[in-house]
Amino acid sequence: MLPCSTTWWCRPISNGGKRVAKRNNDSIAKTLTVVLVLCLVCSVVVAGSAVGLKSRQQEQRLLDKQRNILDVAGMLQPKMSPDDIQQIYASRISPRLVNLASGEFEQGAAADNFDQAAALRDNQQSIALPPAQDIAGIQRRSNLVEIYLVRNEQDKVEQIILPVYGVGLWSMMYAFVALDADGSTVRGLSYYDHGETPGLGGEIENPHWRAKWIGKQLLDQQGQPALRVVKGGASPDDVHAVDGLSGSTLTANGVQHTFTFWLGDLGFGPFLKNVREGALNNG
Repeated sequence: MLPCSTTWWCRPISNGGKRVAKRNNDSIAKTLTVVLVLCLVCSVVVAGSAVGLKSRQQEQRLLDKQRNILDVAGMLQPKMSPDDIQQIYASRISPRLVNLASGEFEQGAAADNFDQAAALRDNQQSIALPPAQDIAGIQRRSNLVEIYLVRNEQDKVEQIILPVYGVGLWSMMYAFVALDADGSTVRGLSYYDHGETPGLGGEIENPHWRAKWIGKQLLDQQGQPALRVVKGGASPDDVHAVDGLSGSTLTANGVQHTFTFWLGDLGFGPFLKNVREGALNNG
């Protein structure tokens, strides 16, 4: 190997006959400067992309919501286009806001502008649930909730879709349940967002298990919550019972607690009482 003094990369730099040290272009300061500039550029790109895609993300969330509602109502067809989903939703689904305390439709309030996440953060628009009453594990409940009326071609309400949610084993589990116009008979169930274990608690998405809910009565003759998720299997003749989930007792318990809460007095109980007394005839 040649000695360093004879190689070009080790030679001192000449400056007017003077020998000066070679500049170090790999200094820590310059490296940090390059890193900071790259981080700044990347941040600008990411922020710009987030702002630019925000409207599209909102449109996609709305489309997913409409798809899930049509699904639980039994109106979603295979390979249905986004335009078809939006058209059927607009013609057949009527979003309404319900005041949970009174069980009445909130007059003068547009459901399209309601933000439940914001309502849950506002002490004036929601209530904190004491542990003894918070059987679903949701901590807070908004005063208003958006529900969906499914109308037939004659504009008559034939289904009511209610949003329900509660804690499972690993996650908050969000679902839509479709009821007949009597406010008790199940027409469909769809868990659309959860983090339960695939193959175990995740079976709440299984179409076979969901089908077992159809025709079940959620309330007894006095209008009280009567649904029971039965470990080991429910009797086919029991109109208030559905099969539990094999190997997923805690997830099944979460389903039970979700429906017990949302069908009770702090949930949709007052609204469903009004439905039984003919509220939909004026809705």
